[in-house]
Amino acid sequence: MKQPLFSQVSRALTQTVTLASLTVLATIATTNQPSYARGATFYCSKSQGVPVTFARTQDGRKVTIIRWTSNAYFPPPWTAQRRCVEVSKRFQRSNDKGTLKNITTGMLRGEPVVCAGTSQNSRCTDDNLLFTLKRGINPNATLRRLLDRRGLAAGNTLHESASDTININFEDYINNATVESD
Repeated sequence: MKQPLFSQVSRALTQTVTLASLTVLATIATTNQPSYARGATFYCSKSQGVPVTFARTQDGRKVTIIRWTSNAYFPPPWTAQRRCVEVSKRFQRSNDKGTLKNITTGMLRGEPVVCAGTSQNSRCTDDNLLFTLKRGINPNATLRRLLDRRGLAAGNTLHESASDTININFEDYINNATVESD
């Protein structure tokens, strides 16, 4: 009689430990989803003869961030190539500091700018500046045009606020953006 009782207790204990282990593993798997933005490397390269800011994600995807198509945007020496190189460095610096969670528009010293931030509606400062836009243009429309539209169309990446700025969840953007072939 002792044998069946021990067997029942042993089976119940095994089932409980197995269920607890599976619960722990499922919790770890869902909370540790990869963020390709955090491990991304930003750099400037050419695509079809145009300077492009790219991100290389942790899983090896090459994502187009900004195509720098105009040399007439700012006076020399700020050519499209130079802007590409400088802005790619700023993306990398913000990413390394952990502040590239959102991209937002704003004003800095009276100029329209695009900035990195840790949350929606982060205030633009010299520390989080990604790039300056030409005076008199709509920064929201320009940011939408510069970033790959397919990445923005992928879901809940773009947020508009009442303060006439837009916010882009950069981690969602980079996870959903179109991949460039090598």
